[in-house]
Amino acid sequence: MQIVTKFTSRLAPLPIDNIDTDQIIPARFLKTISKAGLGDQLFYDWRYDANGNPKPDFLLNTPEGRAAHVLLAGDNFGCGSSREHAPWALTQYGFRAVISTSFADIFQGNSLKNSLLPIRIPAEAHRRLFAAVQADPSVMVIIDLASQTLTLPDGSAVEFPVDPFAKHCMLEGVDELGYILNQEPAIAGYEKTRELSVNTFSAV
Repeated sequence: MQIVTKFTSRLAPLPIDNIDTDQIIPARFLKTISKAGLGDQLFYDWRYDANGNPKPDFLLNTPEGRAAHVLLAGDNFGCGSSREHAPWALTQYGFRAVISTSFADIFQGNSLKNSLLPIRIPAEAHRRLFAAVQADPSVMVIIDLASQTLTLPDGSAVEFPVDPFAKHCMLEGVDELGYILNQEPAIAGYEKTRELSVNTFSAV
């Protein structure tokens, strides 16, 4: 897992509600267990024509879209079927965070385990962000995971919720297995204490 701390980015606005995981990455691309190439398949049916050529007017095919590391999406992002390939495709394209007013629970969990930060903000701040990027596509936001704040282009800051354990793992750049392995000294100490207790009880 990549370390996620504080970063600044432009926004890629996609003002569509209820974007499901099959739109993020169609089911026909789920045969692979590798992340390689999934960035090219992100939003495939919206991004390419019937001959597989990029649609020049689709967001991710524009210079503005390619320069952004934060996707600004509509409400209820990541709904539909469960597939870890969805956050894989987003991170392989280059996105580090997605901003929305709500996320599907499974997508949110998969994202947090794959270094993609789902940022849930109030509807008013969400509306202001879309207005800002529409007025000026080059506007920037600042994302600080440690303080759980999103700084908008006007300088105001909005707090966002993050699961405490997921936050710890993202700040440290470790997955769940890595977290457990980091506890090896404490585990070994506990096992040693337990062994002594068992031996003492047996002697009695």
